[in-house]
Amino acid sequence: MLSTVHFKRYSALSREILIYRNILPGSPGKMQAFRGLLRDPQRGIPRPTVNSMTLKGNDAKLEAAATPIEANGKMKRKEYEKELRKLQVELCRLQDWVKFKGRRAIIVFEGRDAAGKGGTIKALTERVSPRVFRVLALPAPSDRERTQMFVQRYIERFPAAGEIVIFDRSWYNRAGVEYVMGFCTPEQHRRFLELCPGIEQVIIESGIQLIKIWLEVGQQEQERRFEARISDPLRHWKLSPMDLESYRHWYDYSKARDSMFEATDRKYAPWHIVHSDDKRRARLNCISHILNLIPYKKVRREKIKLPKRSAKGKYDDRASLKGRNIVPQRY
Repeated sequence: MLSTVHFKRYSALSREILIYRNILPGSPGKMQAFRGLLRDPQRGIPRPTVNSMTLKGNDAKLEAAATPIEANGKMKRKEYEKELRKLQVELCRLQDWVKFKGRRAIIVFEGRDAAGKGGTIKALTERVSPRVFRVLALPAPSDRERTQMFVQRYIERFPAAGEIVIFDRSWYNRAGVEYVMGFCTPEQHRRFLELCPGIEQVIIESGIQLIKIWLEVGQQEQERRFEARISDPLRHWKLSPMDLESYRHWYDYSKARDSMFEATDRKYAPWHIVHSDDKRRARLNCISHILNLIPYKKVRREKIKLPKRSAKGKYDDRASLKGRNIVPQRY
């Protein structure tokens, strides 16, 4: 089982976070007000530090860092891109093997808001086929889906032969955001944690490989990323009302995470924790670990040679476009 993270109790924010509907893009005064609320409301109180989590037991391939990566030790872009390309070549080989053998796999990405799930998934999938690596980020359940069994809308999107399905958040919403924010009852939360291991065991016994990734971001780094989302117009879309509300509940989410690990970290479906304060290192570590978890071999390909084009019916096929709506070449 995973060891829990013990936090020194920290004095809660004493001021209310700005109501979300009043935070509008292009409103500097309102943005500045929210920035103030992100910072400590009381001077002289030290910021809490997060103790590192070490992984024990069955996953000897992943060795969690003893301490979170320091800001001045972050990986440079050139080094990152070089290593990422190597891993993406291996992902293409994995893709060929999954198609060749008809394998099925599910990769679940969970973590706090701004932990880096989206960026990691993008790095994982940007060089492979979306028909093999299918990414799913489901919206809030519809009225009809709310009447279904909780995991039903996820099960119907499970992989067929030759597919890897990646869930950007998953059925574990019930263990995290739904429980913390009051969208489910304590009894529903307890029942989910009780049933989830059994459901996952059935998934695995059906022949689907299940990989569960948790991205662990520290308090200060999460705050920095929220600040960046507020300041940068290109990132405003990343800042949702739920993100702002969840910011207030750091320790509630910590307790929910610990309960989730305690109940669902099993030998047949372990959690794999990636420290993500350094996004680039986190992406590389995560992709490398996934490649170690899914057995694959390089599929031998026949040498490809372009066939000779036929000149039958030859004509000026560019001239025939004259008079059509051509996009102006502004660049």
